[in-house]
Amino acid sequence: MCGIVGFTGKDNALPILLKGLYSLEYRGYDSAGIAAFTKDGLTVVKSRGRIANLEDKIHAEGGITACCGIGHTRWATHGEPSDRNSHPHLGGKGKVAVVHNGIIENYLELRSQLEKHGYVFQSETDTETVAHLVDYLHTGKHEELAMTVLKAIGMLRGSYALGVVSMDDTSEIVAARRDNPLVIGLGDGENMIASDITAIISRTRKYIILDDGEVAIVRPDSVTVMNSFGDIVEKQPQEVNWDLSAAEKGGYEHFMIKEIMEQPQAVSNTIHPRIKDGKVVFEDEGLTDERLANAHHIHIIGCGSALHAGMVGRSIIEKLSRVRCTAWVASEFRYENPIIEPDDLCIVISQSGETADTLAAMRQAKQAGAYTAAIVNVVSSTIAREADGVLYLWAGPEIAVATTKAYSAQLGALYLFAVKLASVRGTITAAQEKTYCDALYAVPKQIEKMLETKGQMQYLATRYANRSSVFYLGRTLDYAAAMEASLKLKEVSYVHSEAYAAGELKHGTISLIEHGTLVVALATQPELYEKTISNIREVASRGAEVILIAGDGFEGDTSCCNYVLHLPKIPPELSASLSIVPLQLLAYYIAVERSCDVDKPRNLAKSVTVE
Repeated sequence: MCGIVGFTGKDNALPILLKGLYSLEYRGYDSAGIAAFTKDGLTVVKSRGRIANLEDKIHAEGGITACCGIGHTRWATHGEPSDRNSHPHLGGKGKVAVVHNGIIENYLELRSQLEKHGYVFQSETDTETVAHLVDYLHTGKHEELAMTVLKAIGMLRGSYALGVVSMDDTSEIVAARRDNPLVIGLGDGENMIASDITAIISRTRKYIILDDGEVAIVRPDSVTVMNSFGDIVEKQPQEVNWDLSAAEKGGYEHFMIKEIMEQPQAVSNTIHPRIKDGKVVFEDEGLTDERLANAHHIHIIGCGSALHAGMVGRSIIEKLSRVRCTAWVASEFRYENPIIEPDDLCIVISQSGETADTLAAMRQAKQAGAYTAAIVNVVSSTIAREADGVLYLWAGPEIAVATTKAYSAQLGALYLFAVKLASVRGTITAAQEKTYCDALYAVPKQIEKMLETKGQMQYLATRYANRSSVFYLGRTLDYAAAMEASLKLKEVSYVHSEAYAAGELKHGTISLIEHGTLVVALATQPELYEKTISNIREVASRGAEVILIAGDGFEGDTSCCNYVLHLPKIPPELSASLSIVPLQLLAYYIAVERSCDVDKPRNLAKSVTVE
């Protein structure tokens, strides 16, 4: 959520800033703005709505030419989406401008003090407090802006990624961060700041990452990083290892469908390098056999789709390794005062590696003495850097807000973990491990087969796009998969949907079923086929229309179903990787039928970096 971009160099900053903001649209936002040094001084233009509105406003004002500036896409937290609440915010009499991701928790206290010193606030935001605070603390040209920012952040409570500019040096950007991502792009005679690599990759592939509490001075020909004591910190540059084309649509109408179609490769990238000679091998990832063998209790932590992947993982881990395993909502884990012991293992799952609740939960688990293992997609993200061990997904950039390929890659990583854990604990034989590894290795090809249902799902979408409510049913592992399928539909199509454990249907939920209600049922676990078909009959007899996703060996009476799709042959434990694919497609095509903004659903953000 929210996006920051800044540029300083010889070229006109405006088109670079706008391009950077467009590349950050997927993070979610409701307003946008830029601040740049022009011949008229520090010029700020901002607008509610899409970046295109901002661009139109800039052109209407005659355009902007500048060599240094900052830009922002805002996802409203303090104050409604509006022009005056949009970033950047000016401090004092327009000498300082600030963009900010995160939440300043003590902003009201600071605001009250600043008002006593004559500062007048124009917005309802916490960010304007930072702008005025920097202005108040800044004593002029004899003091570097970076030292002022360092003093200011020492007075802030909360989370932030900051970009600050001042009229004292019109070629300089000062950046700072705490609990919100911020990267610095290193160019030739130019440098950038951004909340995401996607905003810099069109100009440079080299970057450094700021750590918590650090402040950077970014000029066209240099970047200097300081720690909280003001000491210079040497940062090792990194290089983006994926092409710009990976963050472009490549001929697809939306990023979501592109990423659905990329799932075989994404899952292959996660699984194939870690299977060798019929065994799961974790090399240089901190997950030693001894560590896994001695794990007493496994806690899986995630939000949204990451949690749903964790629920699937929990089921498989307990079944194969017979270790107690709990899947937690990250935001609840933090406040439940969970029982964590030093020999516990905590698996945290986050596509971005920056999810605020997940990061906080991981830190809590580490403090309690648990070993933490991260399943993340973004290399060098905060969670990846702070975890004791990391399983990278290597799924490539995911731009659509609704995750598809990262979710499937997370499932792949959890499968690997479950098989490895069972192997080192001796709950499966070497022959069984090889069988699972062979099946895992084949998952990407089987996902390709599921993608062939694209036409069928598109047809079903035309038939059911007008339904006001949809229910998903499943038992055990299928229930976890149903929750993810339901979330996909809600996220992108705005159709109300709920996932229920099929056995709970008769305990109240069935009262919601009426003639024409769409029910999507999953039945991929052989021992539960008869139970699930019984639940399907219950809803069908009350007028529901049923889509059934069935396992390869399903032989129950499906005459009560309106549409049946059989999965290819696969161990039932791995079925969630296949059953989700047609349901992702169904959600996508229903959203298209309903003319929804598929890649940028309303009110949602890709990376949730505030609590």
